[in-house]
Amino acid sequence: MSNVPNIILNNGVRMPQLGFGVWQVPDEEATSAVAHAIASGYRSIDTAALYRNERGTGRAIAESGVPREELFVTTKVWNDRHGYDSTLRAFDESLERLGLEYVDLYLIHWPAPRQDRYVETWKALEKLYADGRAKAIGVSNFKPTHLRRLMEETEIVPAVNQIELHPWFQQAESRAFHAEHGIATEAWSPLGQGKGLLEDPAVEEVARKHGRTPAQAVLRWHLQLGNVVIPKSVTPSRIEENIDVFDFELDEDDMAKLAGLDTGNRLGADPDTLG
Repeated sequence: MSNVPNIILNNGVRMPQLGFGVWQVPDEEATSAVAHAIASGYRSIDTAALYRNERGTGRAIAESGVPREELFVTTKVWNDRHGYDSTLRAFDESLERLGLEYVDLYLIHWPAPRQDRYVETWKALEKLYADGRAKAIGVSNFKPTHLRRLMEETEIVPAVNQIELHPWFQQAESRAFHAEHGIATEAWSPLGQGKGLLEDPAVEEVARKHGRTPAQAVLRWHLQLGNVVIPKSVTPSRIEENIDVFDFELDEDDMAKLAGLDTGNRLGADPDTLG
């Protein structure tokens, strides 16, 4: 059983607020990692064509024994497949690799604005949604400027925007824009990519206060802000640790302490220039 609460997306679809990410997990390791995650109570799995582990992920889903309707599977179209027809073909290929008849959420991985094709790519996602092959559609790494253009030129408001988000890079402008337009905020690299965030004295202090690990304290911060989170690990003990965050709460002082860590600096690429 899973004790992860759901959020309700703008189209009524339920999405677990905490899921399992498989970025940088080799295909041959994805099966065992995803299998352990599902056995530990995760019901949301986040992959992408770029990760080259959809087959391993799909194998774990097929072998899990968990009914398909209880799982929430996300994948993404990569930058080299932007465009209407190309996106539809890319989706078919992802579905085949996953061994699934539908995905729960399909995302445009990056806006790649220099290509200037994300609007027609989004129209392909609208088609997949209309056909019921993607139960919800969204984007990843879109800034408010990109979202505004989508909303002006297409029919459906994205259900989700998956962006880099952690205490060092809190994305207040994007989160406010999402809240205004009913778009769920999903955090990638929620723990800061192992680049020192979990050793930050403020994070360690909050964790110590609650008898928790720094990772658990940061994940709890995300959840209380309303973010969807997809921590990634291939270590069984960490996979279990990351989902064990629903029996404690940060207080106002804790939340304020972590809010004070924002540097405004990305660890990942800038969506205006990538692709």
